Amino acid sequence: MTIVIDASRLERKRKEAIKSRTVHNRHHYFEGVAQARFVLRKVFRLIEEQAKLGGLDPLEHQALIQIYGSPQMKLRVKEVAEKLDIAPAFASNMLKSLEKKGFVLRLPSEHDQRVNYAVVTLQGKQLLHRIDEQVQVHVDYFTRQLTQDAREAAISIVMFYFGISLNAGNVTRA
Repeated sequence: MTIVIDASRLERKRKEAIKSRTVHNRHHYFEGVAQARFVLRKVFRLIEEQAKLGGLDPLEHQALIQIYGSPQMKLRVKEVAEKLDIAPAFASNMLKSLEKKGFVLRLPSEHDQRVNYAVVTLQGKQLLHRIDEQVQVHVDYFTRQLTQDAREAAISIVMFYFGISLNAGNVTRA
């Protein structure tokens, strides 16, 4: 199911959020923030639940996504740590755990033997695909329950946070 959102209404809500953030009574702004946080938290919780059902800690799931979703489909331990905003030692231990579970291979660099790359195995990719399919079912159900106003409020705040404006149907940097 595709939901169409009026770009001009969305842009108007984004501008209202910016304006309401500068006044003494910021209730309107925080209404949008509350809606955005509710939607994001609910979706992330649904994702985390499916990861747990798949036998992964939510952070392990994120690590697999970051590795598999990287341009080269491999990341150094340091890069995994950066993407997850965790200490490199913690990332290293997590990757060892994922390797024991069969979801990651740690391969030495061809150019520098001191560097290891984490690569998602076929088993890891299959697990990611299964989790994603289940997530989509639950997220679709959740998002169908949202009102148009709730969707627009959440999206306009995310646009505001990222500094994005809609201009004549084109996405531009504000």
